[in-house]
Order: sequence, then structure tokens, then C-alpha cells
Amino acid sequence: MRLDADQARARLEGHVHGIFCTLHPDRGPDPQPVVYAISQDGHIGVPIDKVKPKKSSRLQREDNLDADPRGALLVDHWDHEDWSRLWWVRADTEHVPDPAEALVEELSVRLAATVPQYADRPFHRVLVCRITRITGWAASED
Repeated sequence: MRLDADQARARLEGHVHGIFCTLHPDRGPDPQPVVYAISQDGHIGVPIDKVKPKKSSRLQREDNLDADPRGALLVDHWDHEDWSRLWWVRADTEHVPDPAEALVEELSVRLAATVPQYADRPFHRVLVCRITRITGWAASED
């Protein structure tokens, strides 16, 4: 069954981990697992943290968004024993290159509140994208 926008957003807000896909100029789709937060006004914040090891604090997804601001966040629930509990939500996004300080603060606070490793906000920065469309599907109403 198709989820309406409110149902889809509620499921998206109920999770903190998904697959964020940007577009690489040569390779095309470039999906990456991410942690995220949703702002009250419909923005997604994806942290670039100092916790996990990285080659550089500048990530490929940032270059991808500079070249093409479109992205998508996919969140799903899989239950191998009970397929009536399957669902997915997709949020199409547009990168906000210079977000308001208050918006970055709100997303940072939400990330710190939901992800224990982010309690001290160990961020180089938070990528901000505006949700342009949200869709979803569930195998049942439950």
C-alpha cells in the first residue's frame, strides 16, 4: 500500500540510518549509508563527523552535491520472517549549500539527541538538504 506524505515522513523521522544517494559526474548513482536527522521544516541533515576514520574531511558526496544538488535518502524496514512488516520511504532532496545557522544547529541538536556517538557534536559540518518529495510503501497498515 502506498504511504501518504504524513505516514512516510513519520517513518522517516522514526529512524536515523538510511542510504543517501548522490550523483557522481562520471559513475552516476553514488549511494552511501548515512546517519541523518530531520528538521521541523523538512530538511535532512547528514553529518560529516570526526568519529569514523576518513581519508579527508571533504567527502565525495559533497563534491557530488556541488556538481548536482539532487539526492535521495532511502530508509527501509526488512523482516525476513514476516513480509507483512516490510516498508520503505524515499525522500528526494535538493542540497542547500549555505544553510541558515539556526537550521544547522537544530539538526546538530537532533543528531546529538538520537545518536550516542554524536552527543558532543563531533562534526566537521552537517550537510543540509531540503526534502522536495517524499514517497513510501508498506506491505500493511501496521
